[in-house]
Amino acid sequence: MRFSYAESMTDPSYYLPLARAAEQAGFEGFVVPDSICYPEVSDSTYPYTPDGRREFLEDKPFLEPFSLIPAMAAVTERIRFNTFVVKLPIRHPVLVAKQASSVGVLTGGRFGFGVGLSPWPEDFEVCGVPWERRGKRMDECIEIIRGLMGGDYFEYHGEIFDVPSIKICPVPDDPLPILVGGHTDPALRRAARLGDGWMHAGGDPGELPGLLERLTNLRREYGRDKDPFEVHVISLDAYSPAGIAPLEDLGVTDVIVGFRWAYDLAPDSEPLQQKVDTLKRFGDDVIAKIRA
Repeated sequence: MRFSYAESMTDPSYYLPLARAAEQAGFEGFVVPDSICYPEVSDSTYPYTPDGRREFLEDKPFLEPFSLIPAMAAVTERIRFNTFVVKLPIRHPVLVAKQASSVGVLTGGRFGFGVGLSPWPEDFEVCGVPWERRGKRMDECIEIIRGLMGGDYFEYHGEIFDVPSIKICPVPDDPLPILVGGHTDPALRRAARLGDGWMHAGGDPGELPGLLERLTNLRREYGRDKDPFEVHVISLDAYSPAGIAPLEDLGVTDVIVGFRWAYDLAPDSEPLQQKVDTLKRFGDDVIAKIRA
């Protein structure tokens, strides 16, 4: 089992020392969310909060992940950084392929490319992208990005995108894992068919076994059940050594842990040293015991 640390919407100056502290505590991963902007007027709901409210995002500092991750990688040696998740279909896939490949190179391959759909039509509108057919757009984006990160000339002629024969340079020595987020059946199908892994977004813990069973069945349906596949999960069971084995039995490869309620409306007031102390304590109480 690998452990990833989740921290977001905090003082931007905290990220580099937190990346070092997480690595020293034994974490293998650090997840980095993506948010474009906050609309003044919206009636959209957020699918992962109990009441669907999105006000927790207003005035919260979100650093752009392709900028933040290389900075954290420069002060660490081993820990991997996973986007959690980049809102892929609101961006052009050729530009994203260039950005993701550059981050992969700068981090020495310590980058997992988590991608997903934005739940908000406003993100699409402000970026000038149609909300309609967003799933198909997402699929084509993944195919184009994977093709371009191969390093050779690549062309693509789909229903949404038409890309002439081009190449990008540099690309990482090893392919970046593309980790697909989302709980809907189309998202699970996308992860099973196109992804190198799946990223869980939390929610009702009672639903997790069913989601993982469905994912396993879909991977078998697509003939990919023997391929390497990462399963990143948020679970309260991950906060004690006794809870790890049951998660491994479900096929979980990575657990995502955080130490505060990210959906609080108030700004994060926790001091940096308190965060560092919590990381060390978790490393001693959980990670070190699992590794023993």
